[in-house]
Amino acid sequence: MPARELAALILAAGKGTRLNSRHPKVLHEVGGRPMLGFALEGAETLGAKRCLVVVGFGAEAVQERFAGRAEFVLQADQRGTGHAVQLCRDPLGRFEGDVLVLYGDTPLLRGETLARMREHKQRSGADLVLLSAHVDVPGIVVRGADGKVARIVEVPDATPDELAIRERNTGVYLLDAGLLWKLLERVDDRNAQGELYLTSIVELAVGDGCRVEALELADSDEALGVNTRAELASAERRMRERTLNRVMAAGVTIVDPASTYIDVDVQIGNDTLIEPGCVIQGSSRIGSGVHLRPGCVIESSRIGNDVEIGPNAHLRPNCVIGDGCRIGNFVEVKNSVLGPGVKADHLSYIGDADVGARASFGCGSVVVNYDGRKKHRTTVGERAFIGCNVNLVAPIAVEADAFVAAGSTITSDVPSGALGVARARQRNVLGWVARKRPKKRD
Repeated sequence: MPARELAALILAAGKGTRLNSRHPKVLHEVGGRPMLGFALEGAETLGAKRCLVVVGFGAEAVQERFAGRAEFVLQADQRGTGHAVQLCRDPLGRFEGDVLVLYGDTPLLRGETLARMREHKQRSGADLVLLSAHVDVPGIVVRGADGKVARIVEVPDATPDELAIRERNTGVYLLDAGLLWKLLERVDDRNAQGELYLTSIVELAVGDGCRVEALELADSDEALGVNTRAELASAERRMRERTLNRVMAAGVTIVDPASTYIDVDVQIGNDTLIEPGCVIQGSSRIGSGVHLRPGCVIESSRIGNDVEIGPNAHLRPNCVIGDGCRIGNFVEVKNSVLGPGVKADHLSYIGDADVGARASFGCGSVVVNYDGRKKHRTTVGERAFIGCNVNLVAPIAVEADAFVAAGSTITSDVPSGALGVARARQRNVLGWVARKRPKKRD
């Protein structure tokens, strides 16, 4: 039987008061990605036909960040999870498939788990499937004498016996759209919080004779919701461990995982060696056989094969580094394209530049890309040689096979095969030291 059409409802309206932040909670990053991005990816992986995100605090910022990936529903007056889902009924219109309810602050929930949930519903014939876990969250899964799910009780409304139950509700549900709206019509706010709890649909469904099943998470970490800075750090730590395990399984050597930080969207080729203290961010792509020495920072850049970088080098965003390049200690590259075999071994800055194959930058050379108002690009041709302590004042072109003498400040193009020299002529003042040295007193 083919899978039913799917719509995803992602609840992301909360302010996240305990984060003590000016920014929407779901835009805080885990593994270099806003938390809401993980829920969206999960829905997209399942092929959701519709994806609605319920927004509230900071709605404009959330919509701007994820424009084009979802439809947005505003929950101006936040009266609980049930109310948030109710607001999606009209936008969904006549959708007749299954509805998956997710949350924008659960970044560790895997797409594979959601797929297993969907398969379980189809295979078992359940009317409603929820995810449960042994974690400390407010929704308690109460089972009847037959072991089947009877209801979900929120902690403020629970009895002492119910508080002792370890199985908890993650709040992730999968059920038919028609059943969802039918159940929500009967939800009320007669509870300790005076809110419309989405959890109420479970007891109502059971009372109507529906088959309700709880699918327990094999990894309880997936249920971690982020409400505090400590929980944000905990999610970051767990996501980093996942990412490190993924890249090591793909053939990457990480000398010290405890001191290595790699964002979730980074891809790295096999036989790459990463030494301690490296940070690789954004959607960086690193080839095979790369050697990152200690203390390197790579931001949203592409690195070819057999490249050597560091120690203590910094690639700022939008760099493309060709095969066989060598970028040494305390070298910074920004928004530049370096052809194969380029060398910049130490203490240089290459910004907004297009550099040809096998060009070389000497110690202390600087591409001066900013005139105080605008950034300008520099072109350095193939096999060009930039001497030590050279300033290339953009916009400028140093053509193929040109040389620039050490200590020069170059403000005009250097033709192919020429030597560019721009420095004052040296003058030696003989006897100067003796004349200036203080005379000894008797």
